[in-house]
Amino acid sequence: PSGSLLYPYGPHQGDETNPKHDDGTSEAITLSIPFTFYGKTYQTAFVNNNGVISFDEPVRQYTPDPFPLVDGHPSVAPYWADVDNVLGGDIFYRQTTDPALLADISQHITQYFPEKPFTATWALVATWDHVAYYGSTSEKGNTFQAVLTTDSKMFYIIFNYWDIQWTTGAASDGDAETGLGGTPAHVDSLSSIFQAGFNSGDDTNFYNIPGSQTDAIINITATSNVKVPGRWVFRVDVFQVTGV
Repeated sequence: PSGSLLYPYGPHQGDETNPKHDDGTSEAITLSIPFTFYGKTYQTAFVNNNGVISFDEPVRQYTPDPFPLVDGHPSVAPYWADVDNVLGGDIFYRQTTDPALLADISQHITQYFPEKPFTATWALVATWDHVAYYGSTSEKGNTFQAVLTTDSKMFYIIFNYWDIQWTTGAASDGDAETGLGGTPAHVDSLSSIFQAGFNSGDDTNFYNIPGSQTDAIINITATSNVKVPGRWVFRVDVFQVTGV
């Protein structure tokens, strides 16, 4: 499916394609522009089949934990659930400095956050295209996208939800025919747990999109924090939640 909500994707855009492997992941992606996430800068990312982009290490877990996570892996989870791309769908990703795409991203972010004009210099676009769920006996698929972008000063993530038909894989107690029930998908934009200085405790930053881990998440294509149904946008170099 293609629509104005999704930025262009697929092999014809130069995307890499993740291997067909349940709970699989991309190879390590060396970021051509390091990405700052909650004050910490990362040079390596993984696009995980189960709907998570993680920094430094892959995430293979399929039943989503509630945020904040205790294992300390910083991650961006557009739709963390038990994807099985062996049964259907593809996961694509690319780093890009394509001027046309960056112009679109820049225009959108400046429109949503007009007080801070933004000119993107780089983006990582990851797209889950009609991906099936583990144990599926149906043709249902989810199509969604996550974009990491920066102008080298400010860092944003964009989530685009084009078509969400299932919430839960069979191993998470979902129904094999409907892909519903059980422990529904986790949608979170910002989760990072880190230790600050010599503080013995954890500083915790996280944000869950409303409806996350409930059956209501199936309706995420109609929700937004920037008045564009199906799109959520967050600035992530510093912790701030806008328009929620």
